[in-house]
Amino acid sequence: MTNQQVVRIPPAIIVGELAELLGVTAIDIIKELMKNGVMATITQTIDFDTAAIVAADLGFSPEEFEVAVEAEAAMESDAPRTLRIVEEGEGLVPRAPVVTVLGHVDHGKTTLLDRIRETNVAGGEAGGITQHIGAYQAKGPDGRLITFIDTPGHQAFSQMRARGAMVTDVAIIVIAADDGMMPQTREAIAHVKAAQVPMVIAINKIDASNANPDRVLQQLTEVGLVPEAYGGDQIVVPISALQGTGIKELLENVQVIAELQDLRANPDQDAVGVVLEAKTDRHRGVVATILVQTGTLRAGDTILAGLAYGRVKAMTNAAGERLTEAGPSTPVEILGLNDVPSAGERVLVRKNEKEARAESDHRERAIAAGSEQSIGVTLDSLFGEIHKGNVTDFNLIVKTDVQGSIDPLVQSLEELSVDEVKVKVIHASVGTVTESDVQLGVASKAVIVAFNTTTEPGARRLADQEKVEIRDYRIIYEIIEDVEKAVKGLLEPIYKEVQDATVEVRQIFRVSRRNAIAGSYVREGSVTRGTRCRVLRKGAVIHEGIVESLKRLNEDAREVNAGLECGIMISNFDGFEEGDQIVTHHMEQVR
Repeated sequence: MTNQQVVRIPPAIIVGELAELLGVTAIDIIKELMKNGVMATITQTIDFDTAAIVAADLGFSPEEFEVAVEAEAAMESDAPRTLRIVEEGEGLVPRAPVVTVLGHVDHGKTTLLDRIRETNVAGGEAGGITQHIGAYQAKGPDGRLITFIDTPGHQAFSQMRARGAMVTDVAIIVIAADDGMMPQTREAIAHVKAAQVPMVIAINKIDASNANPDRVLQQLTEVGLVPEAYGGDQIVVPISALQGTGIKELLENVQVIAELQDLRANPDQDAVGVVLEAKTDRHRGVVATILVQTGTLRAGDTILAGLAYGRVKAMTNAAGERLTEAGPSTPVEILGLNDVPSAGERVLVRKNEKEARAESDHRERAIAAGSEQSIGVTLDSLFGEIHKGNVTDFNLIVKTDVQGSIDPLVQSLEELSVDEVKVKVIHASVGTVTESDVQLGVASKAVIVAFNTTTEPGARRLADQEKVEIRDYRIIYEIIEDVEKAVKGLLEPIYKEVQDATVEVRQIFRVSRRNAIAGSYVREGSVTRGTRCRVLRKGAVIHEGIVESLKRLNEDAREVNAGLECGIMISNFDGFEEGDQIVTHHMEQVR
């Protein structure tokens, strides 16, 4: 066994399996775990971090389990993890943009999709409520395909984004000219802005007798979107989904935005995609709607989606046509999975069912070990989250009892930003805290501030489940004070090295072939057991380690002060010579 030997450890592993993987006995593993303060039996599951420490202690160089798929590696490098794929290299071809249509209920989303698709879906709906009909492709004005995802609303949009599924290239926000911007519209815009997805505003129902498009333009400026008509860069297209007016211009603008993004994918590789929805059909079994993002999915491929896996037995498009393969940006309905995956799960092709099942088992163990639990964000934990790389900005969602409280509160909070940390109020509105607010909090890693308002029971349950913090306040200055404290905690700390002691080595005692004690004299400061140190010879550093053992008059000592003699053992070092100097030190935070 050498230090260069590399092993691959899954996200979670049973102690007995780790022993087999490392080629040692289970007793060896349990001993190493005990040394690190972990009590585990041979049948218990430990997470990757714990297993990696054990492997390193035994002389291995551990690497986390990953499957060598180029598209996967590209996605895993993103931070935070998303399912939006930006590919480079040869073999790339243009792909269809993926578009999501969002907006307030009854503002004409389904009628717009109906018009684009030239099918009558809205007429068959009960009560005028949008039903989820999956995803499909339609031709734009220039004949090129555009993929539309028909979601029931922005909550589903953010629910997928919370799972890392960044599938939308362009969002269309539908606003009725006769109704204007409604609270649900503002929420939809907040969700899309938080996802950093470019959007096109479609002002619908311009044919209505009481239509007032100018009012909508003015309302857009209130949420930070300045229309092109006002000298801004927000694309706004007036349409009538019912009569078909402006639909061509809307799709042309969608394609312009898509061209600016230069959307490309490589069809000549195994497919990577995302689950849009899945359900169990009494006759057909598990039915999943999948969006292929890159590569080509073929009938007969074995796929893995979260904990679900199986062979693609049948594949159809939105028109019900049977397909043998599906390329990038193609939505398909597939049969063959053994279980129902969650929306937003990544879909990957595997060599065979045995490999897919093994990886599914690893993921299940990781969940059991708690290594894949969602990371909640709180005001108190934001400092730690920044340094883990889980949070980059300080995102807040503000809910108040009256409209007049919003502007001064948002302004006061955003003024707390400093160079290193930006406070961003990603959504602010009047009313109770809803499940939609919590979904946005999950997706954006935001803290929800509720000022003089309440939280709906469903939202509270979801917040507890997803570990999203909701802070209730009755006094504005308390909000400002708490956020200011959190911002100061987020500032990158500055450390300096502080020297504790200077020690002169006067005599060497060999206690074994591999261990040596330096008989030393403490010249300055005080030396403490467990502190970090350097060994210097003629002014040059020859070793850095930790004071493992400290003795005074043959008795163990925790600390020895200046002017006294002591015996010192240093980790991984036995090459002392008379005249060497040992300098102990620690790091101290100065900000």
